[in-house]
Amino acid sequence: MSTPAIELDGVAKSYGRTVALHELDLTVGRGELVGLLGPNGAGKTTTIKLLLGLVRPSAGAGRVLGAPLGDRRARGAIGYLPEQFRYQPWLHAREVLRLHAELARMPAATRSGAIDHALALVGLTDRADDSVNTFSKGMQQRLGLGVALLGDPDLVLLDEPTSALDPVGRTDVRAIVRAARDRGATVILNSHLLTEVERVCDRVIILDHGRIIASGSLDEVVASDGVRLHVTGLGEEGRAAAAAFGPGAFEGDWLTVRPLAADRIPDLVAALVATGGRIHAVEPGRGSLEARFLELLGESGADT
Repeated sequence: MSTPAIELDGVAKSYGRTVALHELDLTVGRGELVGLLGPNGAGKTTTIKLLLGLVRPSAGAGRVLGAPLGDRRARGAIGYLPEQFRYQPWLHAREVLRLHAELARMPAATRSGAIDHALALVGLTDRADDSVNTFSKGMQQRLGLGVALLGDPDLVLLDEPTSALDPVGRTDVRAIVRAARDRGATVILNSHLLTEVERVCDRVIILDHGRIIASGSLDEVVASDGVRLHVTGLGEEGRAAAAAFGPGAFEGDWLTVRPLAADRIPDLVAALVATGGRIHAVEPGRGSLEARFLELLGESGADT
């Protein structure tokens, strides 16, 4: 049986008096596609830096790809796309990939094929010999993703990989990320676009104030004992009527009420219609990741 891709046992990290991580326990299996979520300052960046070996833990221990944190050989099997990156504008896309292949000490015999494969993966084959300064932000994002996937790494860490992409580009990235997972790579996806995480990830980990406040599959993290409704024309009276059925959260014209027994959903719909609300869709079961994320952060803040 293969070892997990990531094992953290009581890992803590402090910067002076600032505690970034509190005794983090985390296991991620091989071939998992995991969303790493949390507000700014939650500890996501520190977690990524620990996995990359860029910082050392203040306490605890961990292993990445079966080797201790920071192991040089293990780091060679990790692909990374940082949130903010910049390549030399005078280099061609192929030259950027060649530079990273050389830095990774990729064997010369396989280098050219790996570069062509990475370019094809991210849809840049036709622009391989164009300089970076002619690329849009979205194309530069694709190039960064190509660098992260160069050589088919065993662990891929992606920080906001779809932030500069249009809807078509985001769809392409989802397919690319799933393909990496399907070939056996472990992928950690850090994104503020929770709908993207919801569409692509097998599992989510939510951090706040350096602690894990939720971890599991989407069905486990996003409770399934409620209802989500698309409703318009809802005034104060309608909102009060909804509140009578339990805790509710609004995202634009979508209302999530949880918990709510299935046999009470028709009563909720009738109550909203009676106050002038118009119901466009009813989705029993799992609510949205965004609503649950905000709810968890509220609970976490109340506990600190």
